[in-house]
This record gives sequence, C-alpha cells and structure tokens, in this order.
Amino acid sequence: MSSSVQFFRDQKYHELKGQCIQQRQLFRDPEFPASDESLFYQSAPPRKVEWKRPKDLCEDPHLFVNGISSHDLHQGILGNCWFVAACSCLALRKSLWQQVIPDFNEQEWDPKAPEKYAGIFRFRFWCFGEWTEVVVDDLLPTMDGKLIYCHSNVKNEFWSALLEKAYAKLAGSYEALDGGSAADAIVDFTGAVAESVDLVEGKYGEIISERMKLFEDLLKVHKRGGLISCYIAAGSGRGTEAETELGLIVGHAYSVTAVRKLRLGQRFMFSLKAEKLFMIRLRNPWGKREWNGPWSDSSEEWKKVSNSERERVGLTLENDGEFWMTFEDWCKNFTDVDICRIVNTSYFTIHKTWEKKMMRGAWAKNSEPLLNRSGGCFDNKDTFLQNPQYIFDVKKTEDKVLVSLQQEDRRKYKKEGKGDSIPIGFEILKVEENRRYRLHQLSVQERVATSLYINTRTVFLKRVLKQGRYILIPTTYHPGIVTKFILRLFTDVPSKLKELKADKPEMTCWRLLSGYPRAVTQIKIYSAEGLQKQDRSGGADPYVLIKCENQHVRSSVQQDTNSPIFNTQAIFYRKNMDSPVIVQVWNSNILCDQFLGQAVLAASPSDPREEQTLQLRGRGRREAAEVPGRITVRVLSSADLVEL
Repeated sequence: MSSSVQFFRDQKYHELKGQCIQQRQLFRDPEFPASDESLFYQSAPPRKVEWKRPKDLCEDPHLFVNGISSHDLHQGILGNCWFVAACSCLALRKSLWQQVIPDFNEQEWDPKAPEKYAGIFRFRFWCFGEWTEVVVDDLLPTMDGKLIYCHSNVKNEFWSALLEKAYAKLAGSYEALDGGSAADAIVDFTGAVAESVDLVEGKYGEIISERMKLFEDLLKVHKRGGLISCYIAAGSGRGTEAETELGLIVGHAYSVTAVRKLRLGQRFMFSLKAEKLFMIRLRNPWGKREWNGPWSDSSEEWKKVSNSERERVGLTLENDGEFWMTFEDWCKNFTDVDICRIVNTSYFTIHKTWEKKMMRGAWAKNSEPLLNRSGGCFDNKDTFLQNPQYIFDVKKTEDKVLVSLQQEDRRKYKKEGKGDSIPIGFEILKVEENRRYRLHQLSVQERVATSLYINTRTVFLKRVLKQGRYILIPTTYHPGIVTKFILRLFTDVPSKLKELKADKPEMTCWRLLSGYPRAVTQIKIYSAEGLQKQDRSGGADPYVLIKCENQHVRSSVQQDTNSPIFNTQAIFYRKNMDSPVIVQVWNSNILCDQFLGQAVLAASPSDPREEQTLQLRGRGRREAAEVPGRITVRVLSSADLVEL
C-alpha cells in the first residue's frame, strides 16, 4: 500500500484520540453526528433510532472475537447486501482487511487499560485512486437495544458495524448505501480492478468451452487473492428479493468464498482416475437461506465424496448461508458476476508482474471546440475527438492490456438527486507510430477496441493488442457531461501512457528561426505485393521505411512473404512542401538489409486522398526505373495543422 494516506475531512485519528484521552471523554464525531441526518437523506425512520456505544449493548465488547471470518456478517434492515457480500469477500484475505482496518490490535478494546479507550476508530478506503482514512465514533444506530444495520453473529463483536459506519460516512449517510455494487465496495476496500461479466449474454450456461475458460479465470483470480461476487438480476416477472424454486434470492449479492476442483470417489495410490467436478462455494449475506439444488449441504451428491475430501473443502451442514454448487449450475442460475483482480505490480513474486500507469482526468465543457473535453461517445461524429486523449505504446509483438476507467463516486450527491452513475466507456484507436499531438480527424487510424457503455462506476476491458502506438479516448455516452475520472492501464512492459494536450507543435523562438511547419501529412502503408524474391524458398522478410525531411518511421518486419500486410501509419509536420515523402521497402537480413524499392510522393494538400497502389522504383526521383513490386498507400495533407 502507498505510504501516502489522505485524511477524510482532515480528521486525524491519533490527534483526536489523544485529545479525548487527555480530556477523559469519549469521542463524538461532529462530521457524522449521531442523528437522523447521518441515517437518512430523504426517508424518515419508521421508529425512533437510539445511538448506543458497544459497552451499552454488551459487557465485553471487541472489534474481533476469535479473529475475522466471512461468517461474522449479517445484513440489517438496510438494502446493502452488496456491501455485506464485499465484507465477506474481504474477510477471506488477511493482507487486504489489514489495509482497511489498520493497526487493529491497537484499536481493540483493552480491558486492562480502560482509560486508553476513547470511542474512536479508523478505517481506510481506496477512494478515487488514493488511500483515505476515515474516523468514526462508536455510537451505533439501534432499536430495542439491537443493532439495526450490519452486525456480527456474535453479540460482542463490532468490526463490521463500525466498518459500515465509516463507509456510510464516506457516502454521506447510511441510506446512501441502500442499493449498490459489491464490485464498487471491493474496489474501495482494495484498489482492485473490477470486471463485470454477464453470464446470460456470454452464454456460459450453454457453451462448455466458454464456461471452462471462465472457471479457469475465476480459479486463478481466487488463488491470487482476488475477490468475486455474483447476483441474479431482477426481471422476467421476478422482483428483487423474490426466492427461486431452488432457494436463491433475486437481486441479492452473494460472495464467492471458494473455487475448487473436487475429487469424486476414492483415489488409490496407483490410480489417477478419480473424477473431478468443478465447484464454487457461495455465501448469502443474510447468514441463512441457501441453495437447495444438487450439492446443497445435505444433498445425496455429497455421499459420492470421501470424508477426507469433504474435510478438505470445509463442508458444513448448518444453515449458515454458505453452500456449494457445481460451476455449471452456478452459470445457469446466476446472471452476473463481478470479478475484482488484485493486479500484481510487484517484481518480487513468482506470478506475472504488470506495469501500471494511472492518470487522473475530467470531462469538461467548453464552447470552443479545441478546448472542449466532453464530446460524448463515438456516435457523436462531430465532437467525439473533443474528449481527453491518452497515448500509449505496445512494445512487444503482441501484449495483453487491461484498462479500467472509473468515474467519481456519485453516492455523495444522492441528497441532491444526482447520485446515479453516468454512462461511460472508452475507445482504443491504433494511430501513427510517431503521433505526439491530439487527433482531430479519423482517417487512416484503426478502431481496435470499444468498451461497454454502461452506467456503472467502473468500465473494464481486457484485450490483446499488436505492436504500435495507440490513443485511448475515455468518454461519457452523451456529450456535454462534466465529471472526473481515473484511468488505469496495465501492460506487460512499460506503456509510456500520457495525456495528449497540445493540438499542434508549439510556436517557440527556435521554431521561428528554424522554420515553423506549413502543413501536416498523414500516410498509411497498407500492404505490398509482388516483391522481389530474396531466398531459396522464394520469400522475403520485408519492412517499410517512411521518410520525410529529417524524420522517419519504420514498420515491424513481416516474416517470409512477398505480399506483406504492413498497416503502418505516420504523421509529419512539414516545413518544406518541396521535400517529398519517400516510402521505401527493405528486406531484413542478419548482416545487411537490402533495398527492394521505393515510391516518392509529393503529398501536397491538393493531392487526392483516396487509397492508391503505386509501382515501386529504384533509388532517385519519381522517374527512376521500375523494380518488382507495388505498394498500397493512402496520403492526406492539409495546410491546417489542426485538421488531422
């Protein structure tokens, strides 16, 4: 975890605790008072709520009783099963919950030194890219002497109730937590990267190959410390909290507590034929009401499993809200899964290490097109490129890229009626290898990836990209919307992610003396054909070199072909329009590369902009002798430096 921690409302735990101990009084939080305004932003309490401290509810209060467990949590009267499911996931990972509940031993009640207790606790959440410490007092909402919100199944354990209070403070009130996403809470607990998968749309219940890929993915995520939750979306005549025939609750978040391959029958010393079953274990935040289909706690199927195997997977037969299902049944009965990956960026590990870059940005409105940064999605052709633009490089031949776009948490705006997330998404475009300024017109660029556009806090995309330079454009769905975002990019090798802010080369004293560009030229080399044969098999290893004034762009080598597909783009800001653009084709050799031919282009603004196929010629001007091979290109030039 980063050593830099922000303090919510500038409240510092040690200072406040020291003051309370010195004054011999228990902390009362002025920033989140024990009153109805902390409970509700629009409703009214059904009955009077009394705020009580743990010592008023039991004789021997503790943060933890016999450690922390996913069984500690029970949802109260608030509709925040998603939060409780996220807490259940968190409780499975000691390294993660110790980030959220720092110095938990120091915060624990000490019966031997009651004078050190000040009624103040602190929790840390990953808020919009920064770890933020939130302090709360220990006054908790009750009715009839019982906690009305999240509570433990042990009467004198209070970590979950106090954690929920800190999270409610961050959101503005307890009522602001009514309805939400387990993935959002897990991201707030861990800084994880959240991905939502629609099990129905992906047909995971039907297509076995897709189901197996998802199982292996979830198995890997779970083994590497990630957190997973799932739910059944309301709809098709089923309302929220309706119960299915097999005991599952609609519109209700479940935490995934295990993903396993289960052995059936006995495996003998010399036999490896024991059948394996793909299984998943879930927990209902209510702490009761379980799946009653195949492999439920007391079903016949468990008789096929040896006692030692039952012990290994931790089978319990209590109605404690935890149960097993086959992965196939899970895919067929649930509609959505939220996968929260703890992306490994440490070099001191046996697992794959990712390079991470994070950028903060904002969609901002301006009537001047070159200054506007809220242009809406790709469908808004006239304004789409008036969004923030981020450039990055893929250095390997191919690289898997993870992208996470997160908008600011809008729960705090619920009091003003603006608490819903805005539909957001992003586009990835493959652009010129040497682009350094903002993109103003889509012409030769390739649209290689589009995320979902959805009104969730986070949008995630996983994609394999080929070597080259890319622009990532985060957008709101509709133009003219103003809000902040953070963008995270994970690649195998450093990507040099940065925002493109300048529209064209800056006018400097040096440029005035040496010459300022008079035109801009874009060129795309699509392919070549009929190149001269270079080896015994009749092939070649060609690449293309694009030259203009003192600049050049080189493509990657295409192996063993006389008809290479290059798809290489370049852009040049040109001072001298009499100096042509030269496209050369070379054959890659171990000792010395061999020239295969070139095309010389005037590339003036008046030239046609359509795709054209040109005959390759020898060195020299355009009238040089023809050589074998033709090359297909598209060239666009403009005297307006912000047209392209």
